[in-house]
Amino acid sequence: MPGATTAAIVDSRRCTQHSEGPATVLAIGTANPENIILQDDFADYYFGLTKSEHLTELKDKMKRICHKSGIEKRYIHLNTEIIHAHPEIIDKHVPSLETRVDIVATEVPKLAESAARKAIAEWGRPATDITHLIFSTYSGCRAPSADLQLASLLGLRPSVSRTILSLHGCSGGGRALQLAKEIAENNRGARVLVACSELTLICFSTPDESKIVGHGLFGDGAGAVIVGADPSADGEHPLFEMVAASQTMIPGTEHALGMQATSSGIDFHLSIQVPTLIKDNIHQCLLDAFRSVGNTDPNWNDLFWAVHPGGRAILDNIEDKLQLQPWKLAASRQVLSEYGNMSGATIAFVLDELRRRREKEEDMQQQPEWGVLLAFGPGVTIETIVLRNPLSRGLKGN
Repeated sequence: MPGATTAAIVDSRRCTQHSEGPATVLAIGTANPENIILQDDFADYYFGLTKSEHLTELKDKMKRICHKSGIEKRYIHLNTEIIHAHPEIIDKHVPSLETRVDIVATEVPKLAESAARKAIAEWGRPATDITHLIFSTYSGCRAPSADLQLASLLGLRPSVSRTILSLHGCSGGGRALQLAKEIAENNRGARVLVACSELTLICFSTPDESKIVGHGLFGDGAGAVIVGADPSADGEHPLFEMVAASQTMIPGTEHALGMQATSSGIDFHLSIQVPTLIKDNIHQCLLDAFRSVGNTDPNWNDLFWAVHPGGRAILDNIEDKLQLQPWKLAASRQVLSEYGNMSGATIAFVLDELRRRREKEEDMQQQPEWGVLLAFGPGVTIETIVLRNPLSRGLKGN
């Protein structure tokens, strides 16, 4: 009977659609705008750009924030030419959301394209082999959105399965990677392009007591990661295995970190409580994540760490709470120093930095086998992924 035959085919396909192994990171690409601002010069740049030089006390406070930030430089798309063309951006009494959206609608996918092309080149397969696209940004307020634009720029197949994540903030990269893991492991042969692209232009504002901490931390950038399970033997090189993933929301912390669209762009709120909230909850999140893979008593210093560098205080608090050796968060601190906090895109830069550091180590036997990825965003939300070094795994015969 035709119905029975069809049902048998469906059942057979369901049994074989899952991957045999865990999702892996197969390639990484990053990109930044050309405009570089040294952190020591940022207060002068920012107060000059916004014509706020008369706010001397606030400017001095920003200088102190920048000096203690652990940041040396940042990349920022916004410049004097854009302000001259669109003065409404620095006039809080004039609506500017439409202007900002018009700019980022072009520039956000363009920056993502640059990062994605680097990842695809490293991957070594044609872009048309990508089956799924996940795009995360807080800069998007329009549809069709950046995912469709990026697919067109890269020449992906019309049948590519697209997902857009909006306003996940700094946890966007971690959330996108978790979704990519689920897709890769439940769709045999899937190759997922994760793209995160952020421009602070969408939330740029004139100096305000409640916002200068954020303006002193955030920069612009894009990260791209290709994820797939069961790497092919003819050229795919797994960089990190994603063994388990979880998301935790800290109850009662919705007030601490958030974003809201207004007539003057995206208004972000960043409480000084965030580093402490993360410190008070990180240990239990990590215990829960590692228990899910059968490790009930992990030694945190035996792991490698890919932590979103939301700010120096967040890294310091995690290091203190877990009693980590000073070099354990070196990759995150290096990215913070070189780029600042690029929101969801930053975790791709941290993974890339970890990969480079690992490649420089001569003794692969000494490399940690297990690691963890952490990202933090509105909620307050903690994204956790248990990672495994496929090179150490091979050397140890597991």
